[in-house]
Amino acid sequence: MLMRTDPFRELDRLAQQLVGPGTWSKPSAMPMDAYRGGDEYVVAFDVPGVTADAIDIDVERNMLTVRAERRPVAKADDAQMELSERPLGVFSRQIVLADALDTEHIKADYDAGVLTLRIPIAERAKPRKISIGVGTGHKEISG
Repeated sequence: MLMRTDPFRELDRLAQQLVGPGTWSKPSAMPMDAYRGGDEYVVAFDVPGVTADAIDIDVERNMLTVRAERRPVAKADDAQMELSERPLGVFSRQIVLADALDTEHIKADYDAGVLTLRIPIAERAKPRKISIGVGTGHKEISG
């Protein structure tokens, strides 16, 4: 087997070994991207190797919490691990959502190791036109 050495990858691997796998009380961070697309915010989390049933999404007031657990892959009894770089354990991310977002209608999709949440902007927070009344309710005061 031919292996190429990347010193930065080795540093990342060593740091992960020192920190250890994430646990429910002290989870590891999970990378994410967030952007606004039209009338919704889209947040994408990288959770490769995690099954959909091992992902938990929770919203309490304006705090969004995403937790995922990557479990060890079952191996045959006579298998001997030669290299293990993929982190196992619990991963979590918390995001404070603005009041302008509609937390009642969050949609979640999971595909190819990416969890995508779509959070609509609340109707009350969308820009709207205000009409101006002409000549109504105007009184002249003389002095």
